[in-house]
Amino acid sequence: MIVATVDEHLQPHSRVVLLKEFNVKGFVFYTNFEGHKAQQMAQNNRVSLTFFWPSLERQVRVLGVAEKISETISISYFNTRPIESQLGAWASPQSQLIRSKDFLEKQFQYYKQKFGDNVPKPPHWGGYVVVPSSFEFWQGRPNRLHDRLLFTHTGNDWKIERLAP
Repeated sequence: MIVATVDEHLQPHSRVVLLKEFNVKGFVFYTNFEGHKAQQMAQNNRVSLTFFWPSLERQVRVLGVAEKISETISISYFNTRPIESQLGAWASPQSQLIRSKDFLEKQFQYYKQKFGDNVPKPPHWGGYVVVPSSFEFWQGRPNRLHDRLLFTHTGNDWKIERLAP
């Protein structure tokens, strides 16, 4: 999915992340809390998600707020990741300038030697759930007369409206 955030200068930033889970509360993904994405969400937790399937001419846009998930859930998921991904979470100073790719390789080897096969979850890594406030479902149609349905959360209910393409 694509996650869009806004920085302190109101500049939007979009990037693709792995949707790990969708549950009753919202959309779950994991990241480094020291990276740009997490820093931006700490300043403004309102985000946008986009899912796009071009061959189906379908898109879903979600507006919502990002909230950190519990440390227990983050640890549980971290422990299911491949060992290389666990080590990568330690080795990469996400979003920071680095000297070379060799620097990352050396960091990776350092943490591989340090932890072996028992890699703990880094304190700077964990999950977010995006709690949706609205969904827009878009279906492409001939002559650009696309279908657009907007679902907006209103208390305990969802209001459904049709938007012009």
